[in-house]
Amino acid sequence: MKNLLTTLCLLMSIGTYAQKEIAPAKWVKMFNGKDLKDWDIKIKDHDLNDNFGNTFRIKDGYLTVSYDQYKQFDEQYGHIFYKKNYSAYLIVVEYRFTGEQVKGGPGWAYRNSGVMLHGQPAATMTKHQDFPISLEEQLLGGNGKDPRTNANLCTPGTNVVMNGKLITDHCIGSTSKTFHGDQWVHVEALVLRDSVLKHIVGSDTVLVYNKPQIGGGNVLEPDPAVKQDGKPLTEGSISLQSESHPVQFRRVELFDLSPYINDPVKLDRIIRQLQQRKNK
Repeated sequence: MKNLLTTLCLLMSIGTYAQKEIAPAKWVKMFNGKDLKDWDIKIKDHDLNDNFGNTFRIKDGYLTVSYDQYKQFDEQYGHIFYKKNYSAYLIVVEYRFTGEQVKGGPGWAYRNSGVMLHGQPAATMTKHQDFPISLEEQLLGGNGKDPRTNANLCTPGTNVVMNGKLITDHCIGSTSKTFHGDQWVHVEALVLRDSVLKHIVGSDTVLVYNKPQIGGGNVLEPDPAVKQDGKPLTEGSISLQSESHPVQFRRVELFDLSPYINDPVKLDRIIRQLQQRKNK
């Protein structure tokens, strides 16, 4: 009986310790619902932090991408960058599309946004660059009838490895279902430096890859000093897109896993605890 009680007490203490490690204070709330403090803005053909047309704004407590001050889209792709780089983390994003696509937006950008992972810093983008060198977890919505997978991977200026093979395709489809209408959608990305990256929709892992690296095309006029093909991507910026369809974000939060990255046992425990917390 004494041994049993000792074992139970030990398990309880381990559980309590793990819960402390994932306490709410460990989560980074990346926007405050009031302003765009801690974010940089870069829109194609505009200088850093020129928020052309008030594209990025806070409305009703949501981080909102709007085009009500645009006459035409004119390929003015934009991104809003969190001001701190990360290497290992779980990021959680909840988004919804609203309204109509702005005039001049390309067909493929209908109900299309994204969260850019392991990206270059905003300040290193050239004035006319359209997308940061990064890994895009697409945030998509359906048209009400046709299938369209979500959380696909697109690779502006990058390549990845899947199943031991270098993939140079620009976009790789996931296994997710389609999300029609203006519903809120919950998407995550688990990023562990360059060892593994997972795209998650709801509770389902829908895409897995590793060894991301700079390479390939699909990015306009990058600085050659930044686009060093073959360079591994082990950390970088996180940004959200404006691609011509209005979109709102009610949650953009991150759990920093870098303190545990060199302790596989603890890292695995934390990830499992995060998963269990989400499923409650």
